[in-house]
Amino acid sequence: MLDFELNRQSCIQCGECVGDCPARIIAMDADGYPSILLEKESTCLRCQHCLAICPTGAISILGFRAAGSRLLDGGYPDPDKLETLMKGRRSVRRYRAENLEPELLQRLLDVAWHAPTGVNSRQVRFTVLDDKAKVARLRDEVMVGLVRLYNDGALPKGSEYFSRFIQIWEKHNVDLIFRDAPHMLVASAPRSVACPKEDCMIALSYFELFAHSCGVGTLWNGLAKWAIDELLPETRHLLGIPDDHLLGYAMLFGKPAVHYARTVQHGPTMIHRAL
Repeated sequence: MLDFELNRQSCIQCGECVGDCPARIIAMDADGYPSILLEKESTCLRCQHCLAICPTGAISILGFRAAGSRLLDGGYPDPDKLETLMKGRRSVRRYRAENLEPELLQRLLDVAWHAPTGVNSRQVRFTVLDDKAKVARLRDEVMVGLVRLYNDGALPKGSEYFSRFIQIWEKHNVDLIFRDAPHMLVASAPRSVACPKEDCMIALSYFELFAHSCGVGTLWNGLAKWAIDELLPETRHLLGIPDDHLLGYAMLFGKPAVHYARTVQHGPTMIHRAL
């Protein structure tokens, strides 16, 4: 059940919800108010466009009411500051040895989960290591496995570059894969959804930008992703990642132990103006 409800006292019969419904299942009834026929409910995308677009907050759906949403007018960030955030974001490889506050960590995850997904499937699953001791345990498990593969000459073709990281770990006890980060996030999604990999990458991009706006550093970690997903697939079970999930990517994060003073400069922008 969609639990589509309309406050007729607040509704101004503007029809915006009808015109903006991607599934085209909202229609004006005989009295000129929006409604959804029961037989059409199954094709709803659950996108909540109707709730978002209603100027008076007269619509509620899926148990969500307008009062629980944030108003957009006047709430968007200044474009110049957003540009600085996007250009000034850096890959952080040095972290303070402390956990994030639980409230902040939960907020980062909640905001990132609002990222768009194909066909609004909303099936991205966040596997998070919420304590530096957990990351250290994962690191130790992974490094033991990598050392075993290296010593047995069993590193797959194309993965030989891991040898350098393994040697540095064994000789100097320096972690160049997990970087002594206090937290790690892995995004995965069922292989059965329309675009699982893309959904994961978009969600992590949302996470990264919001994290940096909150003073939290991040690092897209392909080394950890490949180690977990390809070289040591048993690590997926240690992390509790479902077998039917595609592992999109891994991201380290935490309070940075480094401060960058300015943006860098890239360009010229590669643009092809088609047709």
